[in-house]
Amino acid sequence: MPPVTKGLEGIVAAETAMSFIDGEKGVLEYVGIEIDALARHSTFEETVFLLWNRRLPLKAELDSFCADIRSRYELPPGMEQRLTALPKAAEPMHMLRTMVSALSLHDPRPNDNDVESARQKSLNVLGHAPTLVAYFDRYRRGLPIVHPDKSMSMAENFLYMLNGERPTPTMARALDACLILHADHGLNNSTFAARVVISTLSDVYSALTAAIGSLRGPLHGGANEGVMKMLNEIPTVEAAERYVLERLEKKDKIMGFGHRVYKAYDPRATYLKTLAKKLAEDTGNAALYEKSSRIEQVMGKAVAAKGIYPNVDFYSATTYHCIGLRLDLFTPLFALSRIGGWAGHIIEQLADNRLYRPEASYVGPHGVRYVPVGER
Repeated sequence: MPPVTKGLEGIVAAETAMSFIDGEKGVLEYVGIEIDALARHSTFEETVFLLWNRRLPLKAELDSFCADIRSRYELPPGMEQRLTALPKAAEPMHMLRTMVSALSLHDPRPNDNDVESARQKSLNVLGHAPTLVAYFDRYRRGLPIVHPDKSMSMAENFLYMLNGERPTPTMARALDACLILHADHGLNNSTFAARVVISTLSDVYSALTAAIGSLRGPLHGGANEGVMKMLNEIPTVEAAERYVLERLEKKDKIMGFGHRVYKAYDPRATYLKTLAKKLAEDTGNAALYEKSSRIEQVMGKAVAAKGIYPNVDFYSATTYHCIGLRLDLFTPLFALSRIGGWAGHIIEQLADNRLYRPEASYVGPHGVRYVPVGER
């Protein structure tokens, strides 16, 4: 048996043309385009087209792709009733995992998994998922459901359904950038889960459900919630330095810093930091941004030399708070974005499939005699 690599670290298990990462240099590219350029100039819809087709769209293609997604904003008949039958105390990520799985019940051919069918099913989930999250949040707060507006982009429409009013351009742009930044990131845990499931020639809904279950874990998509909880624990900007130094002295982790891949500044955090500052100023949350900035300054002096820098979760927490998201919606929003990447990997896997079947190194005993129950 070859040596065991726990967590599969360093093991190459797939080829992809979607995203490239150089953790030492702090580089992330989608199909060769730097993530910072996409965050500043693209849209989430265009980014999804890029990931799925390995090229930027022509204007007519982008218009058609956006129209196709918008035509799927409305939930299938019966889904709203199914959603409002859920307990209001349910966690949004559990709701999303369950309801994405339930979408398969409204698909007349849920098991078709040729590449074109996978695209269509992925578009269904991409269009429906923001509606599910917004509807559930309104329902659990006792507010009337706000139905989608097909004249709006995905980012605008989600905030409109969530808050009941059209978002400001700054808020919509901030959310759109966050969706772009989180759309894909190599063969991360949830993406691997999606590829493993679809490699069995299961269905798209099962693969995406598995990915959502993976993302829910606090070691994966739940990290941005931890950042916000940390910021809420620090009473003032002035208290930030003492808080950080005390945690470091105890060897406690500072949420939002360090990444398994990046040994340089997370390239997704660069533009997000600028965006978070403007959004905080526009929404009366300047003190929250200043608190974040102070934490980064202290951490820079203490651990930057060890290759520990802010990751995408650090400033996304401030951004999500400023656009009005409740804490337990942070990870669902991450999922809404990553559906674009997961689906791209599902399509990529189906185009050149090989069943995932790794081996395990047995470390148990051998030759153990079976003892009848009466002799035990």
